Amino acid sequence: MANRLAAETSPYLLQHADNPVEWWPWCAEAFTEARRRDVPVLLSVGYASCHWCHVMARESFADAATAAYLNEHFVPVKVDREERPDVDSVYMDAVQAATGQGGWPMTVFMTAEGEPFYFGTYFPPEPRPGIPSFTQLLQGVHAAWTERRGEVDGVAAHIARELAGRELSYASPRPPGADELAAAVAGLDREFDAAHGGFGRAPKFPPAMALEFLLRHHARTGSSRALALVEQTCGAMARGGIYDQLGGGFARYAVDASWTVPHFEKMLYDNALLGRVYTHLWRATGSSLARRVALETADFMVRELRTAEGGFASALDADSETEDGGHAEGAYYVWTPDQLREAFGGDDRTARLAAGVFGVTEEGTFEEGASVLRLHGDEAPAELREALLAVRERRARPERDDKVIAAWNGLAIAALAETGACLDRPDLVEAAADAAELLVAVHLTGSDAPARLVRTSRGGSAGPSAGVLEDYADVAEGFLTLYAVTGATRWLGHAEALLETVLTRFTSPDGALYDTADDAEPLIRRPQDPTDGATPAGWTATAGALLSYAAYTGSARHRNAAERALGIVTALGTRAPRFIGWGLAVAEAALDGPREVAIVGPRQDPETAALHRAALHATAPGAVVAVGDPAESGAPGTPPLLADRPLREGRPAAYVCRRFACEAPTTDPAALAEQLR
Repeated sequence: MANRLAAETSPYLLQHADNPVEWWPWCAEAFTEARRRDVPVLLSVGYASCHWCHVMARESFADAATAAYLNEHFVPVKVDREERPDVDSVYMDAVQAATGQGGWPMTVFMTAEGEPFYFGTYFPPEPRPGIPSFTQLLQGVHAAWTERRGEVDGVAAHIARELAGRELSYASPRPPGADELAAAVAGLDREFDAAHGGFGRAPKFPPAMALEFLLRHHARTGSSRALALVEQTCGAMARGGIYDQLGGGFARYAVDASWTVPHFEKMLYDNALLGRVYTHLWRATGSSLARRVALETADFMVRELRTAEGGFASALDADSETEDGGHAEGAYYVWTPDQLREAFGGDDRTARLAAGVFGVTEEGTFEEGASVLRLHGDEAPAELREALLAVRERRARPERDDKVIAAWNGLAIAALAETGACLDRPDLVEAAADAAELLVAVHLTGSDAPARLVRTSRGGSAGPSAGVLEDYADVAEGFLTLYAVTGATRWLGHAEALLETVLTRFTSPDGALYDTADDAEPLIRRPQDPTDGATPAGWTATAGALLSYAAYTGSARHRNAAERALGIVTALGTRAPRFIGWGLAVAEAALDGPREVAIVGPRQDPETAALHRAALHATAPGAVVAVGDPAESGAPGTPPLLADRPLREGRPAAYVCRRFACEAPTTDPAALAEQLR
């Protein structure tokens, strides 16, 4: 027997390819082997930038004695949760139901039929109060398997039945109305941390989807309270340690309530979602802080996550090498007063100034007297940032997980396209288009319906896993946004093909949505989760893409499907608004229309560009924007929204419609902006 991970494409699996553990990837052959040997399967799930995954790997999976016992009594299976979110979702449900909590690394023992019977997360090499060592755990599970087999099989069958029975009931769905959306805002307000911004207690995760909802609610209703919640939260995060004050970009979460100490991994999805939120905050308020953070976050993604093929890598690791050759979380990012003095060549005055600007103290805010950089004002002096960044660049950099995930690239495409268009950075729009081209070339099979997506790629080669619902929805959202910004109709066509697959493969007759296609690999249950996690739920992201596509095309089929999907927001939005923020944001767009903006004029005409810019700067929730040359009217792929829209007295014109009624066309960008208030 041997470790079988060397041929995998996932960087996380490849990190374990040299373990003495005889890992299998998730495959039917692994379960056949467990059945042949009559031993349980140990499923270990993690991801490449996960700090505690690395710790458990060093402590247990690299240990020869632990590996020998594990290989003898189990079939070990290693899964990258980012590559197989369906596997992760099904078994994380079991872990959370059994233990009341979850996380990664996830450790699950199961039968050869995939039925789980014991769960956990991280286990140490030595026992701790209330936690067995990993070896003790293996010995205990082996003893139960061999001595109390009937009990184990009974527990596994019971858990499998419980999980299979969790399918959502979905009768008479309808989208939320104004009262329900106002109640969701009130619910968020009750959970708001007035001292530090954000919602709930530590650990604090950036609430990007809830913030997008609040911005849209403010745009539709004028609610000053909704905007205040966004401004305070975005300001606190931008000044906090969760934001990289030197290089830009956000860490995954803060371990405290004040956003001071992050868990240092940087994820593509957080930066895409938050970059878009800060762009929208700038659009709503003109905030210079929001503009700076939006651009720095976009520049971080392009500079540090862009791959050679034009896509975006999934993450930067939390850990990096220390000066003594070890590895530590946050080593790349934190500073001591002595390190500041060294950075400024022994200049105590400048070092003290930097310490004051960035909150570096003798006691430290992190470990061993080191501090995470924070800001007390809105912006640090450029010369301090540049000097410290130059010194930091000489440190060992965190490892990068360079697999390209379709869904997260869809989010990045939308963010970069909008940020580039709103903040006059055409290079960001170009980066978005390059990533979209990679998705079409490598991830998309069948450019016409039925289109199918591959979940991941690496080095320009497609990975083994089928796309899940969030891949289709987020990539469609990215393509639709790219169409709005560029006017290139091919992106609208690709979005149509993806949404057709969603409607035929992921949707039940009552309008409910599943996270996997009806022809996907069967698991012990078909995953179905309408709530947001770190990214928008595939369910509500689908609703948003369907709604936008319907606005471009007038398709009643897509509009009806979007409204049926939004029924889940009606059910959950007032009870748990923090966990269905994207659905609430989409519901705001549906209630507002959304506005449909058609810009007609020669492509190179400055007046066309001015109208297009005014439309993209508008805050109307979920407004769709189409721009086209009337000389090309009727060309293949041109959306119905642009049909029969003539110039006005020979000049480029804008037409704004919603709910089957249109405003008077205008040639004036200021008048267009007023129509889109």
